[in-house]
Amino acid sequence: MTGTTEDAHGSAADPFKRRSFLASAALVAAARIPAADPVRAAGPPDPAGPPDPAGGPGQSGALPECGPAAGPGCRSVAGLLAVPEADRGVGWLRQALEAAVALELATLPPYLCAWWSVGDRRGEAARLIRRIIGDEMYHLGVVCNLLVAVGGRPRIRDAAPAYPGPLPGGVRSGVKVYLSGLTRPFVHDVMMAIEAPDRPLARAADRSPSIGDFYGDLLKAFREAAPELSARGQLSSRIGSDELKPVRTLADVERCVAIVKEQGEGTASSPADAFQDDHPAHYYAFAEIYHGRQLRRTAHGWSFTGAAVPFPDARPMARVPAGGWPHPPERVRQLLDRFDSTYATVLDKLDAAWSGGGPSAMGAAVHAMRAMEEPAVELMEIPIPDAPGNYGPQFRRP
Repeated sequence: MTGTTEDAHGSAADPFKRRSFLASAALVAAARIPAADPVRAAGPPDPAGPPDPAGGPGQSGALPECGPAAGPGCRSVAGLLAVPEADRGVGWLRQALEAAVALELATLPPYLCAWWSVGDRRGEAARLIRRIIGDEMYHLGVVCNLLVAVGGRPRIRDAAPAYPGPLPGGVRSGVKVYLSGLTRPFVHDVMMAIEAPDRPLARAADRSPSIGDFYGDLLKAFREAAPELSARGQLSSRIGSDELKPVRTLADVERCVAIVKEQGEGTASSPADAFQDDHPAHYYAFAEIYHGRQLRRTAHGWSFTGAAVPFPDARPMARVPAGGWPHPPERVRQLLDRFDSTYATVLDKLDAAWSGGGPSAMGAAVHAMRAMEEPAVELMEIPIPDAPGNYGPQFRRP
């Protein structure tokens, strides 16, 4: 569905791009959707907010370098945002972009598990998930290019999170990300919760920052610091429906951040924001899967009353427990080891791609990522002894 929408009387409405009018739904959806509707929920708020390792506002020098000892996500996003704007120079940008790398990487394993679990991938729900995986890979490429542009280097393997666990950097502190096959609770509790925009959600009681908050401040810091941008070491690649290109100017930075925000994590809630691929933002796409209907404007606002989005049959991959599957059978253990070894190759090749390996290393990473699907699907077809559901990949670094 592209180009135009229909109003409550069935006539053609203003020809907004579909993603744009879905984004504009945020302006009124909070007042239209009943409070019990899951589309409003993104996990319980954390009144205290995440800890601030920076030690409070103004102590930007207390933020240590990212690295293996720092753990996934590097710095607390709340700590980064607590640094006074006047102190957000190139060093702050590098640390913020390292956190962005961890955030974007963290979305891929749960979305891949959902995608691999779907049996028949010809339906609308499968198409939406597959497109969003491509978008997230593009987002990861964008923030890696931005980090290289300001003199940093992505450490993707070091940033890989463990599951289950929170989003890196303390973003959306009430959200616990776990790995599972595609179910409605998984769509709501993980996929929608990760992508939830600042609006229409009622988030006043939650002091933890959203991904949209983070990217907004990141762009503001680029504008204020006006760092010199180097294209050396950045990558060019076709990723999904997007073209990854080197970032050379502030206008390039603004466009990249705007695309990342509108495509999913920080929807701008404006019908004026439209890009050429004409897709619903990630949050609304996942909400369509959850509700089983496309979002449409009616005489009373916005509601999920459009064309059907049938929920697909999926392999019953159970939720991966903390620490991974205990005492797996030998065949399962072999598949897990094979998967995790291939996953490590993906991470290593992505690191190499932005460390001088260029397109060759990127191609090797893509090839290895495709190779993860076979053992993942085979795991998803093996029942767990004496427990409901089947096995699935753990995404553990060997």
